[in-house]
Amino acid sequence: MILKPAQSLAEIASLLGCEFRGDPQHEITGLNEIHRVENGDIVFVDHPKYYDKALQSAATTILIDKEVEYPEGKALLISNQPFDDFNRLTRHFEPFRTINPKRLTKTNIAASAQIFPNVTIGNQVSIGENVVIYPGAVILDRTIIEDQVVVGANTVVGQHAFYYKKNDDGYDPMHTCGGVILKKNAELGALCTIDAGVTAQTIIGEGTKLDNQVHVGHDSIIGTNCLLAANVGLAGCVEVQDNVTLWGQVGCASDVVIGENAVVMAQSGISKNLAPNKTYFGSPAKDVRLMYREMAALRKLPEIIENL
Repeated sequence: MILKPAQSLAEIASLLGCEFRGDPQHEITGLNEIHRVENGDIVFVDHPKYYDKALQSAATTILIDKEVEYPEGKALLISNQPFDDFNRLTRHFEPFRTINPKRLTKTNIAASAQIFPNVTIGNQVSIGENVVIYPGAVILDRTIIEDQVVVGANTVVGQHAFYYKKNDDGYDPMHTCGGVILKKNAELGALCTIDAGVTAQTIIGEGTKLDNQVHVGHDSIIGTNCLLAANVGLAGCVEVQDNVTLWGQVGCASDVVIGENAVVMAQSGISKNLAPNKTYFGSPAKDVRLMYREMAALRKLPEIIENL
């Protein structure tokens, strides 16, 4: 999430009512969670296990629950509840807006776009040339749809991120202020669900095709010319590189990279990074040749036991 205009460390500390360490004029240009931080961002951390990751990240301002040493050029915001204060900041700079079709904010739709009946379009949405959006689709806030994209019936683009912090009473949601980008010539089937990025963007690459009932979690990035068959489910922060094929009912854990040209066969489960230019199968997914050898050996097991 980009801050326009940029804020100073002292201004953000005043807004939160918290102490800070660093130059009061230290510039803050954005807010992002740890997976998508960039230079100039604030990132929050509330557990010692992740202090070093946050301090060594690209973020230059760390919202943290303890005073610690920090690298030169960075600054600290000291908070008793970093998660809650990060939510306060995102809500302040990007508050929740209702959808009023007669009074949308910063929404632009190309004249050549074909919008079928019963489509809902939110605020800060951009829809490009020759886009087709079929009946019942929901295009929520901060979605960018580039030219020649097709969105299937009853598909939802921009649902809030599935990102929660557990507490004694249940779960606190992270306020979603990111969006979705559908690149040129992408196609979404019917009943797909594409979650918005928490503070950045979920991206579906140019020419990529999603079958019906595909789910893409928050902040995932899918490259160009990928194929995702029906019932594929990607968790948050997954990177699918170019020309990947995921066949039906493939599931993928969060924070995983699937290398370019990889093929993952149906009903496989991906739990760790997959190298490029290989075919995978099984749960957890392995090189298909290895899996076939294991399956062949397993079929022989009863005979081996009988002959012991």
